[in-house]
Formats: sequence, C-alpha cells, structure tokens
Amino acid sequence: MNLDQIFVLVLLGVVFLSFIKEFYPPEVTALAASAALLATGIIETQDFLTVFGSSAPITIAMMFIISAALERTGVLTTIGDMLKRQARGSFLRAMLLMTAGTIAASAFMNNTPVVILLTPIMISVAASVGVAPSRMLIPLSFSAIFGGTLTLVGTSTNILMSGVAQKAGQPPITMFEMTLPGLIFAVVGTAYMVFAGRFLLPDRASLSSLLGRESNRRFFARLLIPNGSKYVGKRLKELPFNTAETRILDVLRGDVSMRHSMNELVIKVGDRLVLKTGTGELLGLKENGQVSFREWEGHDVEPVTVDRTVTMEASVGPNSHLRGRSIRRLKLRRKYGVYLMAVHRQEQNFREDLQDLRLQFADTLLLEGPPEALQRLLEDGGIVNLSLPTERPQRRSKAPIAIATILGVMALAAFDVMPIAGLAVIGAVVVMMTRCVDPEEAFEAIDWRIIFLIFGMLGLSMGLEETGTARVIVEAVVGAVGDIGPLAILATVYVLTSALTEMISNNAVAVLIGPIAIALAIKLGFDPRPFIMAVMFAASASFATPIGYQTNTFVYGAGGYKFADFIKVGLPLNVIFAVVAVLTIPLFFPF
Repeated sequence: MNLDQIFVLVLLGVVFLSFIKEFYPPEVTALAASAALLATGIIETQDFLTVFGSSAPITIAMMFIISAALERTGVLTTIGDMLKRQARGSFLRAMLLMTAGTIAASAFMNNTPVVILLTPIMISVAASVGVAPSRMLIPLSFSAIFGGTLTLVGTSTNILMSGVAQKAGQPPITMFEMTLPGLIFAVVGTAYMVFAGRFLLPDRASLSSLLGRESNRRFFARLLIPNGSKYVGKRLKELPFNTAETRILDVLRGDVSMRHSMNELVIKVGDRLVLKTGTGELLGLKENGQVSFREWEGHDVEPVTVDRTVTMEASVGPNSHLRGRSIRRLKLRRKYGVYLMAVHRQEQNFREDLQDLRLQFADTLLLEGPPEALQRLLEDGGIVNLSLPTERPQRRSKAPIAIATILGVMALAAFDVMPIAGLAVIGAVVVMMTRCVDPEEAFEAIDWRIIFLIFGMLGLSMGLEETGTARVIVEAVVGAVGDIGPLAILATVYVLTSALTEMISNNAVAVLIGPIAIALAIKLGFDPRPFIMAVMFAASASFATPIGYQTNTFVYGAGGYKFADFIKVGLPLNVIFAVVAVLTIPLFFPF
C-alpha cells in the first residue's frame, strides 16, 4: 500500500469513529473528510465539484418538496383521521390500520416526514384505545421503514443507491424494481410486530408526568411586588403562596430572569413573580393586597396579566432552527412568553440547569405558556406538537394535484420516459407553481443536512476509488470470503451493512459499502444487482438502535423510550430480515 492509500484508510477509520462518537454532526464530519482529501491533493478540486452534479442529492431534495406538498394538502391528515375513526378502542386494530396506512404513505413520500406528521396523531390514537404512546410509536417508525423500501422514492437511501449504481457503471434502479421483495419484507415485518413485537413493546410515561397532578393547573399569572408589601425581604421559599397548589416559575428583576438562583432568592420591591396556579389561589392573592395586578406607578414595568396556560410536549424537528443552540440563547420567555420546564433526551430527563443545554434533533421538550404563545413557537421554531396534532389550514382542494404529481413522477419513471432526477424537478416545480405548497415552505422542507452529508460522503467515496483503496479492501475481502459462495457473501454484505447502519447514518453507509459491494461482485464474477439490493435493503433495515435511522431517532424522544427498548423489539427483526434477504433477494435478482 502507498501513502495515499494508508492516509485514506486512516481517514475512513476516523470518519467511522466520529460518526459513532458524534464528535461533530455527521454532515460536518463527511465534509471534513472531503476537505482533507482536497487539502492533501488526493482529489482535485475540479474532480470533487462533479459530486455536486450527482443526480441523487437533487432528486432527494425535490422529493422533500413533493412530500411537503402532500402534507400541506392534507393527505396525511386524512389518513390520520381515518385511523382514529376505525380504531374503535382496539389496540390491535389501531396498530394494524396504522401499519397499513404508514406503509402506503411511506411508499410515495419520504418516510421521515410521514413519521413526524403521524406521531402526534398516533399519540392521540393511543390515548383513545387506552395504551401508552410508547406502544404505538416504535411500530409507527418500523412501518415507515417497511414502506420506504417499496419504491425508489420511498426513502432517500433508495435514490442514493441508484446513483451509486450508475456511478459504478451499472443500470439505475427503476421505480418498482424492488417492490416485490420489498412487499415480502413488509409482510414479514408486519407479522412479526403483530404476533411477537407488540408483546415486547414497553409502557413508558410521557415527559409531562414529571409535573404530576400540577399539569391540571390552568393559569399563568405575572404579579408585581409593590412598595410596602410584607413579602419584601422574604426568601422565595418563605412566601405563603409558594405551595403545592401554586408553582413559582420565574422571578423577573428588571429585565433579568432570576429563575436559576431562586432557591435562596430574597424578594425585593418591584420584583415580578411568574407563577402557575388555579382560580381560587389567584382570587386569594388579589384580596390580601400584598401583590399588585396593576402597573406600579413611576416604574417602567410591563402590565401584570393573568393568562390561561397549557402544558405541551413538543419535539425538535429535523429542520428546526433551535437545533444546536443553547436554551439561554433561545430566550423563549422573552420572545414567546413560553417556559421550558424539562427536556428528555436518550433516557434522561433534564429539569435543572437547562440554560447551557444545546438542543438536538428529536429532543422532547415540556413547554408551558398561553396557547397563542405556544402556537407562535410552533410556527417559528420548527418543533412538532406531540400533545395534540397541530391544526394548520390545509389546502385540501389542491390534494388531487399533489397526488397526481407524485403518481405521475412514479409512473413516468417506471416507463423510463425520463430519468427520475428530471421528473422530480418537474414535479417539485408543479406543486410550487400550483400553490400546493408555498416556495418558502418547500425549501424549508429540504433537509440540507442530508444533502451535504451525501456530498461529503461522495467525496470520500471518490478518494477511495481514485487512490485504489477500494480495490485493496475488495481484494482483502475476496481473499477472506472468496471460496464461501455467492449466498454467503450476500449474507456477509447484508449483515455488515445492517450492523453499520445501526451505528451511523444509513445514507453514509450506502455510499461507502455500495461501491465496495459492486466491485466485489464484479471481481468474483457475479451479477452486482443482488448485492446492490442487499445494501439498499440493509441500509434501511435499522431496527435495533434509535440512532441509525431518523424515524427511530424521532420516536425515541417522543415516546420516552430507553435505548434497550429498541434492542429488545428490533434486534429479532434485524435477524429475521437478514434471513429473509438471503432467501428472497436471489429469487428476484439471480447471481
């Protein structure tokens, strides 16, 4: 091996380690790998720029826009309404209906927005059939994964693998090429969840249970401590109304929140107390005369008000501008009049010292505030209301256009009228021009992190090929498995891809393993197609951890799951799918 090959192999190891340890976001790691190859001259700038002409990222971006149009025109809401009507109090019926509806929707839409939009609906369905949301949300995520493997546009991984195949000199994957084996996977997966998986599902309490019975309080009150009040000079814990019936959320002194030093805080004249309480306590405070519900003359303070307040669970979406920012910098109280009471992340509930916590995708937030303030935050912040399905004006009259567009894209691609990238661009323009979705909403719907992750990984893949490192890896694998037969090699490729997908991004795994699997098949004299399909299916079949696939990550926070819950429910399914893959793929794609 030469120095360039050694460098690329070391870089590959560093990338995998960074993905697993999450030193940086995956898209940053991928771009950094490409930057390192550019800086060392291993790949030339002009060569690297060709990755931006790849059809896969453009197709994926356009499909995000078409998926947004389907959501905006109420297609998913209609599915949710049907589920709620037909469940009729039965958990099994609700799960079967949800599975069928989610598989159907995910075959036509990118499966991540399907799960994000159906999550609050399924939480309300769970309440209607008397089960914890945690018994619905893992099946929701798994069903979306099943459906995503049915068509080329069901998940970004399928589109990406088609691009990888083309780049390696193989025919692109057609629209329904994987549908028949995908249906077998979907039927087997559904049968597992019905006959075994549902009995392994946990009962997890929601984040709002942290507040216990306090969640039934109804009012936010902002009260002023006037001159002459007997409460001046008292510690907060000494106030007679600081009881189980009234929770003091904040003390404002001027423009400064004293919330995180309230344990030993001494009340001063002009302090404004923000509390949550009931009607009776408010009337008592008003009668005792020691607090004011009016502006204090001579001081520039905001009017003291009483608002109806609600508690809401919400999840940070994939495109939320809250991601990566500390709670201190977000200034939710000042901007929206909303209080962040707790954060749930990866089995942990955070209630204290929240100010320096940086929010991440799928963090579940416990928010409290007036309904109109919470609605403003939902609209501006890119978060998903988990307490109730968010009501938005649906452009239902445009639904036939959105449905016809996605069906047209799929049909024309199936008949090879035009490459899928061109059809996706036309479809995205159609739904924007016909106002199925506003341009602002359309471009916000694109997950740019996925797009730049793909660009970065394509650069690394280019480095593997141009230095001959990929060939070295293939020759090493051939030397190890060359005599065990195509079926065993197919199983090895599937299991390796599936295992890596549980630890790092499925798209990153597809770009890395895909070219190596194709080269391996050619080296051994086999048709590359079954190996392409094995990588494609395995890169989507992430069930055993919540970190390998975005839909799992989202429900992980929303359902209050523990990491072990996914292992318990998903690992048997991973094993079953590996067996199904080895038995099924060669039937449709012979060696």
